[in-house]
Amino acid sequence: MGGITAAIIAIAGIVLGWITIEIACKPCLEQGRQAIDRSLNPDYDPDDDNDHHTNISIRAPLNPPSKITDNDHHQEPASSRLA
Repeated sequence: MGGITAAIIAIAGIVLGWITIEIACKPCLEQGRQAIDRSLNPDYDPDDDNDHHTNISIRAPLNPPSKITDNDHHQEPASSRLA
């Protein structure tokens, strides 16, 4: 009978601990769960999100193309310049 009582007390402790963490970390956990739901949703497209902070409809690329001039293509190799 002592084993069953110990098991019930242990399970109750785990449940109370879980509830405490859920209450204490509720905002953080909700944001994480929403992020997981978005990433698992096959219909979610991050490009469809409207940015309410700015009214810019076109965004600049993260890595703009570099400007290469004709002089850059016709340079001597570094090894021939050292000699």
